[in-house]
Amino acid sequence: MDPNNDNEMGYGKPPEHCKFKKGQSGNPKGRPKGKTNLATVLEKALREKVVINENGKRKTVTKLEAAITQLVNKAASGDLRALQQLAALVRSGEERSAQVTPPTATMTEMDQKVLQGVLRRFGATSPGAKNADHTDE
Repeated sequence: MDPNNDNEMGYGKPPEHCKFKKGQSGNPKGRPKGKTNLATVLEKALREKVVINENGKRKTVTKLEAAITQLVNKAASGDLRALQQLAALVRSGEERSAQVTPPTATMTEMDQKVLQGVLRRFGATSPGAKNADHTDE
């Protein structure tokens, strides 16, 4: 076979009639857009707004806020099951907040030592530092 022949076939070289045309996708329909899972549907439903009456005034809140308020009110009125659910929610919220610790604005001693070491090394390798270290002889 001629090495310059473009019609060559073999491994990794399919025949011309089997190749995709320019601008044509191999999967024209692709993944269906908008497919939602349970978590997405639940989150969307909990973020919907509802109008409630609180102390004689109309107020717009999310369904999640309304549900939590009802749970707290039931627990406060002595519903044991609501109290257990509320305690479990509080525990999980505390665990999440403990896992996500905000970064501190102040540097610890160890941070300062590390930073000083890096600056010392950086100063020793910079071209200007060599001239500054050597005095006139």
